[in-house]
Amino acid sequence: MSEIHGKKIYTCSIPVRWGDMDAYGHVNNALYMRYLEEARVQLLAELGATMDGNGVDPVVINVGCTFLKPVTYPDTLRIDCYVADPGRSSFMTYYRLFSENDLDTPVSEGYSKVVWMDHTSGRSVPLPDNIRKHLD
Repeated sequence: MSEIHGKKIYTCSIPVRWGDMDAYGHVNNALYMRYLEEARVQLLAELGATMDGNGVDPVVINVGCTFLKPVTYPDTLRIDCYVADPGRSSFMTYYRLFSENDLDTPVSEGYSKVVWMDHTSGRSVPLPDNIRKHLD
């Protein structure tokens, strides 16, 4: 298990669906990207980000995940979200996922880099003040 840096600022729960499992009888690795996306969208909404794609909004420029233990249906995942490394226009998000069957041992860890972008110009812009106040 790796060390998660940053400060924990959000936690959510996501139920595992029957259709999330694959032929190996556990949650398919591609679904973890959806879990991270859902946690990130909830986190960004909690921070006050707009996400309509018509103005200045956050976008993800990279994402990754490490799978530590298989998860099977039925289950619910608790996702702890951390933020770190705020820059001019971006910050890192880190995630630690736990099965409700064992809330002490992570089943997965992930990360993504979030950048604020002006969708009209296609260029990055400074983090909005209402977002930055949660990161510093």
